[in-house]
Amino acid sequence: MKYSNTYTFRVIIEPDEPKGYYGFVPILRGLHTCGETIEEVKKNIREAIKCHIQGLLKDKQSIPREEDAFEFIQSFSQKELNPVS
Repeated sequence: MKYSNTYTFRVIIEPDEPKGYYGFVPILRGLHTCGETIEEVKKNIREAIKCHIQGLLKDKQSIPREEDAFEFIQSFSQKELNPVS
């Protein structure tokens, strides 16, 4: 069997206090992991993505694509966050 599809996912890794890191994949809801190092999180997230996608395929569900997502950054001024009463 020949496979031709390649799936690419945006992964976000952030510091997790008091130590370690937390990673998640925004387009794959509920998919997150943690680890003591960034490399550990990268390894864990790769395995989590693989398991998640295999579950979607088993359940005959579509695999989300990053190009289907819309991303932007929302900014707030200090004045907006602390309105004068």
